[in-house]
Amino acid sequence: MESVDTIIDARWVIPVEPSGLVLDRHSIAIGDGRILAIAPTDQLHASCDGASHVVLPSHALIPGLVNLHTHGAMTLLRGYGDDVTLMEWLRNYIWPVETRFMSPAFVRDGTMLACAEMLRSGITCFNDMYFFPESAAEAAVACGMRAAIGMIVIEMPSPYASDAHDYLAKGLATRDALRDEPLLSFCLAPHAPYTVSDATLERVAVYAAELDVPVHTHVHESEDEIRDSLTHHGVRPLARLERLGLLGPGLIAVHAIHLEPHELALLAQYGSSVAHCPSSNLKLASGIAQIPNMLAHGINIGIGTDGAASNNRLDVLNETRIAALLAKGTSGDASTLPAHQALAMATIGGAKALGLDTRIGSLIAGKSADIAAIDLSAMEVAPCYDPISDLIYAAGREHVSHVWVNGRLCVRDGALVELDVRELQTRAVQWRDRIRA
Repeated sequence: MESVDTIIDARWVIPVEPSGLVLDRHSIAIGDGRILAIAPTDQLHASCDGASHVVLPSHALIPGLVNLHTHGAMTLLRGYGDDVTLMEWLRNYIWPVETRFMSPAFVRDGTMLACAEMLRSGITCFNDMYFFPESAAEAAVACGMRAAIGMIVIEMPSPYASDAHDYLAKGLATRDALRDEPLLSFCLAPHAPYTVSDATLERVAVYAAELDVPVHTHVHESEDEIRDSLTHHGVRPLARLERLGLLGPGLIAVHAIHLEPHELALLAQYGSSVAHCPSSNLKLASGIAQIPNMLAHGINIGIGTDGAASNNRLDVLNETRIAALLAKGTSGDASTLPAHQALAMATIGGAKALGLDTRIGSLIAGKSADIAAIDLSAMEVAPCYDPISDLIYAAGREHVSHVWVNGRLCVRDGALVELDVRELQTRAVQWRDRIRA
């Protein structure tokens, strides 16, 4: 009999690959951070002996959710500057407060708070874009969470860097220092075409090709952005990115709301991905992304929360439900974005965009054991006819009971295993009081 680290018995295992498959009364064996086997419970127990045995009789096991776009440290700005337009929000609220309070401590504390919230929501991997990325990486490692750390680039000076050259140099140094951390990967993260020059974007394209890392950027988020690009560059932002060599399989186009038919075809042609952030798009009145048309073009889509300052929740399950409902409502077709396809966007879609789909995003033997367990016995999700339907349309993050990252238990019975929630809350209140003062 093979000895393994952990055996999880569950009512259902939903591997995501192949699409729509539900395995009834199956178990997962974990060893050295990887999934060793998935089999019917009786069969697996006959061949494996686990040092730890977790029994989840009314739960669905899914791949850990992937948050394809967020600004983790901005949890400390949750609710700061609500109910205003995107550019008013940036210019009058976010950029001024960042100029005054941005620091390694701000980023570390804010990202720790974000990691705690995301882990309790079943998120095991997040794609971050923010200043002081080394502090965000420090927080993710301390929380035992998988993270794609954005090497942010922007032209304007900040407490982190003086100019675009300085941003790139510091980001690349962070990658070099932390590249052997097993739970970390990296993206080049030019903030947006409207805040980054042609010369800088060309350098980003060169580095992305040399280092084989994704490029993570806001694009076509607002109509004002497109008008500004036409005025100053003579082309729409996506055409400018193509001209500068940034379109390709490594591009993660965040928001991508205002796209013309030829631009949808362009993203499909280059194999680029879209980070769909429905709540943030709605809250800032930026618009509704054309998800049905993207799906028709075969564009890979992942789900993002954006930062807590423009969403107010880091909850991928909630984002996925909204995404599915918006796709149906805008298309006029209730069969658009069915539950199993929405779940794939929240897991393997995000993993593929980050170049991590051989390691995470689905429950397959050999992949990392990034797993979330969701209890489907609660009154508000009962009865369960179809567990995938329940996950997308009825369950919420309050039903997430257990979370493993790389085989390590991070959430047990809805509670964080190692993080001190009171300490995180105390730090959040201290930052609020400093900013208010």
